[in-house]
Formats: sequence, structure tokens, C-alpha cells
Amino acid sequence: MEDQHSRSLISVNTSSNTEFNLLQVNGTWVRRSQPCQLAEGKLSAAKIYENKSGQGICWTVVSPITFTYRVVQCKDLLDARNDTMLWGHIGDRDELEAAMWNPRPAKRFVVIDETVNQLYGSQVAQYFEAREIVHKILPLPTTEENKSMELVTKILGEIHGFGVDRRAEPIIAIGGGVCLDVVGLAASLYRRRTPYIRVPTTLLSYIDASVGAKTGVNFAGGKNKVGSYVPPAATFLDRSFLQTLPRRQISNGMAEMLKMALMKHKCLFELLEAEGRNLLDSNFQSSDSAAESTCIAIQTMLEELAPNLWEDDLDRLVDFGHLISPELEMRVLPALLHGEAVNIDMSFMVYVAQQRGLLTARERSRIIQCMSGLELPVWHQECTLALVKKSLDERLKHSAGSLRMPLPTGLGRAEIFHDVTDDILCQAYQRWTDELSSFSHK
Repeated sequence: MEDQHSRSLISVNTSSNTEFNLLQVNGTWVRRSQPCQLAEGKLSAAKIYENKSGQGICWTVVSPITFTYRVVQCKDLLDARNDTMLWGHIGDRDELEAAMWNPRPAKRFVVIDETVNQLYGSQVAQYFEAREIVHKILPLPTTEENKSMELVTKILGEIHGFGVDRRAEPIIAIGGGVCLDVVGLAASLYRRRTPYIRVPTTLLSYIDASVGAKTGVNFAGGKNKVGSYVPPAATFLDRSFLQTLPRRQISNGMAEMLKMALMKHKCLFELLEAEGRNLLDSNFQSSDSAAESTCIAIQTMLEELAPNLWEDDLDRLVDFGHLISPELEMRVLPALLHGEAVNIDMSFMVYVAQQRGLLTARERSRIIQCMSGLELPVWHQECTLALVKKSLDERLKHSAGSLRMPLPTGLGRAEIFHDVTDDILCQAYQRWTDELSSFSHK
């Protein structure tokens, strides 16, 4: 009886609700049941619906939230003559002029990965010193093993001690995906939301973690179990950071690039197929292929993320490679990098796609050969059938009653499937293991 009563209060039937617009007049918001004239005051996009019943009154608030953030590709980000690091997050001209001519000295709090600090920390400091910016640089060990709330609270304590204007002085994160995720979560928590800027220094974060809205840390043995959806004010992309990456880290990032190619862009797949080894050898420096491939990867990623920033729609192509990989990655940590675990997941799913009749044997072979050419693992002994089933069962718990499985339906195209059977999974797993188990991870 109590459940029935609760349902009657929270059910929304707009036909029986009274709709109110919200109008600000002389600093006060008031509701209006009739259409408002703009001349009366400032009209909000939010609405309140009121429903009266025998059990009481229910107010339903519909309040649209709009986030605006920028993804900026540039060169020489740490050159003191380049304004991007300071003002590149501001798109409005009047706001930009006000910030640049503010008589109060500007401040910036920077969190930087320890390894990145050894390579670029002095340049970061010199940049802010040359611009006469009050700053604090906090180097931290932002590795997957340390991706925890303890690291978040450490950052929060340092931010609080330094002091920032939560509207005008964004926190800056410089590092790989773990650094960007952890700092993003800290910023989303500090004073409920402080703007932050992402400066990715790995290929993986350059095309993946840097351009979305998700933040998070590992919790209770699960990957990114605690987090938020708060995009950065801006992401600044400079490919020159990639020149100091180890070869394995370049390969690792190319997994997420390959994901977008398989899901959405045949030409990107063919580019990686033909030029992947050259991109590896050159660390994505001084090459038309480097510029083209990263640009396509980011554009296709943004196409998928922008309409579904809060993941209200669970049918997401970008989840390809992310159904089994979280469980695998955490189980063998730190043996596999994130992109490597994702690629093993993708490799298996390619066999699932072929088993289901979505890919030809030739297409499957080309994909596996491309993965190997990018020096990515295509099989792992810890990715057992039991782990596969456990991962998919766990995924099902959070998928509103239906397991959503993105699968390629050709090179550069894909669909979401809800009906992949256990028989297909088991047959694909057996074939995958028989054919690829001889490929041992480097």
C-alpha cells in the first residue's frame, strides 16, 4: 500500500499537470501559468509542473543544464607567448577582455603527473613565471594503482590551502588519463564545481579521456566506480607532448583510435592499417597522417559523446572494447595498460561479430592483423570464458534489463545488439582462443 501511494505521488502525467514558467523580475523568480513576455523580465528554460491529487501535491521540476566546453588543438602550448594555457578556455570576447584586464594578479593551481613533471615541470613553471602568474604546481603519482579517493582528498587539501576563485581560476591537470580523471573529480567536488582544464600528455588521453565529461576513481576493486559527469572548461591538445612517450604508450593510445575507426570511420581504419607502424615509429610527430588520424579520432569521439554527455542513453558505440576490459584490467593490474585491455576486448568481440554473421573472415583477419601491426595484444590468458561471462553479467546489472553490445557490422560501421546468445559467445570464445592464444603479450 505504501509503494502504491509513493507511485501516485511521483508519477508524471503532463496532461493533468499545471505548467508554470519561471520569470525573474527585479531579482526575484516568480512562476507564471500563462505564456510570458520577454519584456516582463528574464525567462528561464526551467519549468515547474504542479499536480494535485487526493494524496497531496507533487511538484515536478524540469531544469535543463547546458555545459559548454572547448577542445583546442594548438602548437607550442608552453611557449610564454602563447595565451592558450591562460585564456584558451574562454570563448566569450567580453569575458576574455575582463579576465585579461583584471587588476588582480591571476592564479593557477596545477596538478601534474610525477613522470610528466620530470620531463616538462620546469617548462610549466617557466611559463607561469614569464606571465607573472601566481601558481602552485603539485606533482603526484597518478597511476592506475593510485587512482583512489585518497588522491582526490590530497588534491582537495592542496587546493584549499592555495585558494582559487572557483569562477575565474580553473584548476589545470597535466598528465595522462588517470591524472585527468582524478583532478576532474576533485574539481567537481571542490565548492560543488570548480572549473578545470585538461592537458593530456599521452596519446590515449589525447583522443579519449580529454574530450569527454567523465571523471572518476577506482573503488571497491572496481574501475571508476566513483565519479561524476562534469566536463572541463577546456582541453588543450599539443601533440609535442607525445614525442617523449615510450613506444608501448603510443601503441596503447592507438587502441582507442582503432575503436573509433572500427565503429565509425573506414578511412581511419585504412589509415591505421597502412600507416600505423610509421605513426608508432614517429610518436605522432611531423606527419600528415598523425594530424589526420588524431583529428578524425577526436571528431568521431565528440560526435558520439556530445548528444549523450551524461550517458542517459545506454546504447553507446563508444562502449565497444569496454564490456570485458574493466574486469580484465583490474584483475591483472598493472600488467595491462588500459588500451591494451580494451584491445583484447575488441579482439574477442570481432570474433563474436563474425560468429554472428556480421563480419566476413577477411574483414576479421584484416582487423586482427591491424591490431598486431599496432603492437597491441589480441589475446590474454586471464581473459577466460568465466571472466567474460562475469563481466557481461555485471554489465547487465547496470543496463536496464538488456545487455547492450556494440559490434562491428563491417569496416567502419557498427550497431548495438541486445540479443547475442550464450551459444554465440561460447563458440566465438573457443575459436578466438584456438586461433590467437599463441599470441603472447609482450
